[in-house]
Amino acid sequence: MAKQLLLVRHGKSDWGNIDLSDFDRPLNKRGKENAPEMAERLVNRGFKIDLIVSSPAKRAKSTAKYFAEAYNIDQIQFEESIYEANTTALLQVVNALDDAAEKVVLFGHNPGFTDFANELCDADIYNIPTAGMVLISFPFDSWQMVSKGTGEMVFFDYPKNSDEI
Repeated sequence: MAKQLLLVRHGKSDWGNIDLSDFDRPLNKRGKENAPEMAERLVNRGFKIDLIVSSPAKRAKSTAKYFAEAYNIDQIQFEESIYEANTTALLQVVNALDDAAEKVVLFGHNPGFTDFANELCDADIYNIPTAGMVLISFPFDSWQMVSKGTGEMVFFDYPKNSDEI
């Protein structure tokens, strides 16, 4: 069975409180609107989710919770190495995923997520906007087989995309 990885960048975050660390920045009003909208678009595409893995940063965690609610999923796995991750760290996370999960959603950050999407499937994406998502399919039974250039982009969607279904 082929594996599918959905990369979701966190929703738009709030820069208003200078006392908050980058890690603790929450979603702003637009982020709180876009995240559930994108989750609904994913549901409408008929996409199923086996596992949700998120950066523990507040804005990523909040975005993941909107998707979990849309899918009635109780559990989100938090992976510290996704925060501020480069492509090597993200690949290590993916290679360590449980093979029982066919469709996995990762919630994280740029620039790592855009770089990772381009590395996995030659997506030629300049930037994954906030709350943007990229679905990549792999012809493998094991996440350990995923490596540079082995994926195929299925779709790229983001809040301001007028082509959504």
